[in-house]
Amino acid sequence: MREETVSWKYFKRDVVPFTAMIAIECTTVGSSILYKAATLRGFSFYVFVFYAYVGATLVLLLLSLIFGRSRSLPTAKSSLFFKIFLLALLGLTSRVAGCKGIEYSSPTLSSAISNLTPAFTFILAIFFRMEQVMLRSSATQAKIIGTIVSISGALVIVLYKGPKLLVAASFTSFESSWIIGGLLLGLQFLLLSVWFILQTHIMEIYPEEIAVVFCYNLCATLISGTVCLLVEKDLNSWQLKPGFSLASVIYSGLFDTSMGSVIHTWGLHVKGPVYISLFKPLSIAIAVAMAAIFLGDTLHLGRYHLITFNFIMSLS
Repeated sequence: MREETVSWKYFKRDVVPFTAMIAIECTTVGSSILYKAATLRGFSFYVFVFYAYVGATLVLLLLSLIFGRSRSLPTAKSSLFFKIFLLALLGLTSRVAGCKGIEYSSPTLSSAISNLTPAFTFILAIFFRMEQVMLRSSATQAKIIGTIVSISGALVIVLYKGPKLLVAASFTSFESSWIIGGLLLGLQFLLLSVWFILQTHIMEIYPEEIAVVFCYNLCATLISGTVCLLVEKDLNSWQLKPGFSLASVIYSGLFDTSMGSVIHTWGLHVKGPVYISLFKPLSIAIAVAMAAIFLGDTLHLGRYHLITFNFIMSLS
């Protein structure tokens, strides 16, 4: 009986979060691929972000009504609501930078640059005293080495191409501004690391995953809607046409922005920010394969080797 209890605790504490994080990374890559395919057909990334947050807010409202909540929602004048609003601002800015970065480059580069997330999160966790540093500890030494390798590898991936390994199809053969895309994606994952830290702090104060993520998406919807009205004055750009545009919004709103945020928030509450960020490198291999197959991305040999090396080092 005791062995069964220990096994169940291990399964709940370690296996479930591990499996959930892998599933979320697969979902995130799928969302990036669909979004890239939609932008190649002229879909505005501001409109995409707004509709994705609207869809996520509706899904989370339904979940809140079904599962209920044990605590009341934070009031607009409370410090907790201000922190959630700041979280929404960080998340929206991160998402806009990421969408624009993918537009300039590719989902493959996005997944490669995501290697920076564990490094950024580790540094921020030390700064905010969420992570203890013991220089004589092998675990700390491995994290420091991994941080240096991740940052160095991301810079080389952005700046170095190498010979072409897979040539893009003619309908997607355009010159991407790789360096600008890399810088925007670097900003995205820096803001994402800050988002992890702030979200962990919020969950310590108010441990209600669905309620927090609902308020977060509601605030992000209001902010992104205001930005979208100022930027996209052409009403035709607001139309959701059948195809990749509609599919990307539905997929992102249902799986990535809503359920993905809930699971990430739960994982931050259970395991902490550094653990969650360690799963970002898993998206690299998935993105390389999917972008080459579905988007016809050109894969350069030098970048392929560097991406593979970065992926292996991040897991060590």
